[in-house]
Amino acid sequence: MATEDGTRPLEEGVHTDFSSRMSYGGYLGLETLLSVQHPISDHHDEPLFIIQHQTTELWLKLALHELRAVRAYFDRDDVQHARKGLARVKHILRTITEQWSVLATLTPSEYAQFRGVLGNSSGFQSYQYRAVEFLLGNKNERMLAVFAAEPAARELLAGLLDEPTVYDAFLRFLARRGHPVPDAVLHRDVRQAWVEDPALLPVYRAIYGDTEAHWAEYATCEDLVDLEDGVQLWRFRHLRTVQRTIGFATGTGGSSGVDFLRRALDLTFFPELYTVRSGIGA
Repeated sequence: MATEDGTRPLEEGVHTDFSSRMSYGGYLGLETLLSVQHPISDHHDEPLFIIQHQTTELWLKLALHELRAVRAYFDRDDVQHARKGLARVKHILRTITEQWSVLATLTPSEYAQFRGVLGNSSGFQSYQYRAVEFLLGNKNERMLAVFAAEPAARELLAGLLDEPTVYDAFLRFLARRGHPVPDAVLHRDVRQAWVEDPALLPVYRAIYGDTEAHWAEYATCEDLVDLEDGVQLWRFRHLRTVQRTIGFATGTGGSSGVDFLRRALDLTFFPELYTVRSGIGA
């Protein structure tokens, strides 16, 4: 109940002395977190641009954490925890996709007033986004050159280049469950980007043809499809936000801008899971 002056009294047990206790701000490192937004211009909208991208990077950090765990769960045949991790990543993707609606409030005229201070910095240079793509199968060794001046970022991507992807781990899980995954798939060069392998289609046809017998595999396949759809929706919202903000101008990082982002929509992580759908129920 509010007091006569309209304020709400603190409950008797609420802690107010944090001289020797951990506080909310101390646990989260808020003093540091809230001090790393450094606008270069004095334009009102530059903090929006910075915070949008910083929060996305925080979510990408969590997505990397979860995807590495998903891969490890598949390696241990722990499909339940793998699916839980995939579900969390799907929600992360949904969150960062919706964030584009905030940045889309930035009009071309407003952005033009501070775009020049960005120099050649660009989301193209997000090493965490590249790490997510590497983990999901879209590997490209040439991307390492972008991070030559950032040793830690380059080291992370170089390590993931040599490691199996989440999809590799899933396919090996299927093989251990008795599915006839081709040996060439199980021993492929994991440094290469994944390309569709028609030899996997019989495996997926069997799973989708008898979902009761292969429920865990079937449900996990659908989780992977959800994951890819989430990435594609994020890419599409990125494209549309860029298009409404700068039209078809060249990106700050030197890319062709919208055309470059549109080509990214052709990249796929789990192509067989889409191709197999053509024959279901035929």
